[in-house]
This record gives sequence, structure tokens and C-alpha cells, in this order.
Amino acid sequence: MNNRPKNKITQIFNNQKAFIAFLTAGDPSLDKTEEFILAMDRAGADLIEIGIPFSDPVAEGPVIELANSRALNAGATTDKVFEMVKRVRQKSDIALVFLTYMNPIFVYGVERFFKTCQESGINGIIIPDLPYEEKGEVLEIANAYQVDVITLIAPTSQDRIQMLAKDATGFIYLVSSMGVTGVRTEIKTDLKAIIADVREVTETPVAVGFGISTPEQASEIAIIADGVIVGSAIVKLIAQHGEDAAEILSAYVKSMKAAII
Repeated sequence: MNNRPKNKITQIFNNQKAFIAFLTAGDPSLDKTEEFILAMDRAGADLIEIGIPFSDPVAEGPVIELANSRALNAGATTDKVFEMVKRVRQKSDIALVFLTYMNPIFVYGVERFFKTCQESGINGIIIPDLPYEEKGEVLEIANAYQVDVITLIAPTSQDRIQMLAKDATGFIYLVSSMGVTGVRTEIKTDLKAIIADVREVTETPVAVGFGISTPEQASEIAIIADGVIVGSAIVKLIAQHGEDAAEILSAYVKSMKAAII
């Protein structure tokens, strides 16, 4: 299932609201990550965002930061994550996106990293510490290997929203709130206004993440956005239930997907 078409990610938004689930690879083990991805796929997730464990995940709150530490302590490496993805690809056609930082990509080697992404069946990548002005360092190589570099837009991007959005591919990751990842009881950002600005310059789908954890929140977001991203709530379930989390994750994903239909 390699050499997947570049528009694989955009296709998940066709005529539906997409549910995007995040987990950290290797937490509690890479075998369990494979099992959890397949369980969430069967439960209705449209795209899985896989965090490559890293010792300095600056965009992450304490829940995902601890997941990174657990995965690294359990022996997860970038090569082992790629091997896990290849095993998933033998069983599932779900869209897969990495979340990682520039340091692991540079250490691995930029061209080697994206070549292995394509060979493994990764469709896109989110790099929170890659500034727009410096994305040329990876964009040409990522394009050559048909890996979408997902554009992040934050509430503070007001003066730059349309510049950031106009050449986005895959989907746009709209950050709901300032700060790091983590469950929030209330989202106060005027997401509707930001999405309106985005849609003036691009038809690329917009998915909202950061802070969403309940079906009620997901339902409200899905009214104005094309997709909903949930990370910390899922990682928290994995932390609570460990190797036995698959059934719990399946039930959770079903409830969230049902809320946005």
C-alpha cells in the first residue's frame, strides 16, 4: 500500500466531518500502538495522528509529555515507529499522519526520513516547531515523497491566517486555544471567524484540535469545521488502562464520531 496518492488525506473529508485521533507511538509499547490504531480505525476514526516520541515535545502538555517519556523509556525509536507503521499498513488503509519535531527529522536525515515515510505509508506530517518562513527546508523533499506538510494555524496567527492557509495541503490544523495540548473545559477562541478567513483563500479542509475531549465539544466544533482532532483525552485513556485500552478507545472513538455526524 505504498506510493499512496497525495490527496489521500483530503479524501477523508469528502461529504463528511472527519474524526482525527492522536496517540503517542510506543506508549505503552509499539505492539499496543499497532493494536490501538487498528481498534480506532474499526471504531470509525478517519485519520490517525501518530506522535513520534521525543524528549522535548514543546507543544505538548503534561499528558502527552508523559506519554513521550513512557514510550522512550520503553525503547521506542524512529526506526521502530516506521516498522510499526509498516505492520499497520498490511492491515489498514486508514490515513496516517506523523506529529514530530525538526530535531528528530534532522537527526534521522531529512531526505531519508521522508523517503521512509513514503515507503511506510505515511500520508502527512505535522511539525509544530517548523516556522512558515522556514518550511522550504523540508517542503520540496516532502512533496517529492508525496507527504503532505500540514499547516498549523494558531489563535495568534490573525495577521497571517490567509498567508498560512493559501498553499496548505491535506488539511489545516486549527489550534483552538493558546498554550500546549490538554483537555479544556471551555474554548473561547472565535473559531468561526478564523475559519471564515481561511475559506476566503483555500478549499483545504479545516480540522480543529487542542482541548477537545467530550462528544458535546466535538459536536459544537463540527458545526463550523470540517474535522475534529482529539489527542490528550485519548492519551489519558491509554495512560489509565495501559495494555487493556483497546476496547475503551474503541468505545470512545465511536461516541466521538457519532457526535459529529
